[in-house]
Amino acid sequence: MAERKGNAGKSGMDVDTSLVRELAEMLGDTGLTEIEVEDGDRKIRVSRGGGVAMAAAPAPMAAPAPAAAAPAPAAPAPGNDPAPAAADTAGAIKSPMVGTVYLAPEPGASDFVSVGDSVKEGQTLLIVEAMKVMNPITADKAGTVKSILVENAQPVEFDQPLVVIG
Repeated sequence: MAERKGNAGKSGMDVDTSLVRELAEMLGDTGLTEIEVEDGDRKIRVSRGGGVAMAAAPAPMAAPAPAAAAPAPAAPAPGNDPAPAAADTAGAIKSPMVGTVYLAPEPGASDFVSVGDSVKEGQTLLIVEAMKVMNPITADKAGTVKSILVENAQPVEFDQPLVVIG
């Protein structure tokens, strides 16, 4: 059941502490740095080192994460130029949520798509599991799979590039 936040009398907002705990546990389990969920006019964001922020839709509030909590960008491998990699993800299908990506419909099955495959608009490319719900990610246009930017069972962040179709 939802519990009242200490200053809820002023804002009139109920805080579901069990949901906040579940989201915090998911951060630890997946190694992610932030999770955000929306339910109607309520938004909850849990962030490592950034605390918990809740807001009504018309006036979102967010607790800024300290600069020290942000992970350092990975150093490029020798001989790899990061600029072309950014260009390679232009127009990529991006993750609509935080979760775990799966390239096949079930363990042991063939991947939905491989590099070089022709795909139709609306065809399933992969699945992102979030909160124990499997969410199919589909092609937004017909074309050829140019690259798959994630690995099976990899945690993904919101708006992370997943697949490039050209």
